[in-house]
Amino acid sequence: MQAELGLNDHHQNEVINYMRFARSKRGLRLKTVDSCFQDLKESRLVEDTFTVDEVTDILDGLQTVVHSEVESELINTTYTNVLLLRQFFSQAEKWCLKLQTDISELENRDLLEQVAEFEKSEFTSSNKKEIARLHEENEKLKTRLKIIELQATNALDEKSKLEKALQTVQIAQGDQKFNITQDVTELENTMANLKCQFEKTLQDSTASQKSLEENLVSTKHDLLKLQDQLALAEKELEKKFQQTAAYRNMKEILSKKNDQIKELRKKLSKYEPDD
Repeated sequence: MQAELGLNDHHQNEVINYMRFARSKRGLRLKTVDSCFQDLKESRLVEDTFTVDEVTDILDGLQTVVHSEVESELINTTYTNVLLLRQFFSQAEKWCLKLQTDISELENRDLLEQVAEFEKSEFTSSNKKEIARLHEENEKLKTRLKIIELQATNALDEKSKLEKALQTVQIAQGDQKFNITQDVTELENTMANLKCQFEKTLQDSTASQKSLEENLVSTKHDLLKLQDQLALAEKELEKKFQQTAAYRNMKEILSKKNDQIKELRKKLSKYEPDD
């Protein structure tokens, strides 16, 4: 089946590859010519008015630069075409073929317009496909970016929740320590009051030396009994306190809070950078 240029699919693809190469070189050379004009604007057109001689000098300089660029491109294009013909002739010679060229067809307007239409249709459709492909990739990247942003937001929220939970546990532990400290303080105050009462009793007994000596042994016994009773009371108080639901609950809560703190610190270590 013949293609639009009268060539089979393989040869037409070879033509397309060459046209793609030529279009790339042409685009680069046009950018070079554009830069010549841009450089002129930035370097020479810095005054408000110019004389005829100055304008002539500017245009002559621009003409020289553009002429050189165009001539260089035309020469390079000619050499490139020669290399392309050399490839064709070398392949033909391997099969003992003698190829001929018709130079007159290179200026055939109908054929040139046919090539132009072929280039326009081929590369316009290719550009549309490329644009569609780029648009599809762009949508995929947008979707992926949204997913990453959502994951990052969730991670930050989770970290914030863990930090708040850790603060709550630390505050709760502080309250529990305060309650235990308060109980110890009350017990110490009780012992201090008992000591004060004993000292007061001892001072009152000094009114009479004889009574003091008589009551000293009794007082010592009473003191020992009082100490025994105090120790017994302390043990009893500790025993009763340990048997209360509040103590068991407090102990259980403290154990759970310690476990939660360990778990929270373990989770937080995943979100914090290593030292």
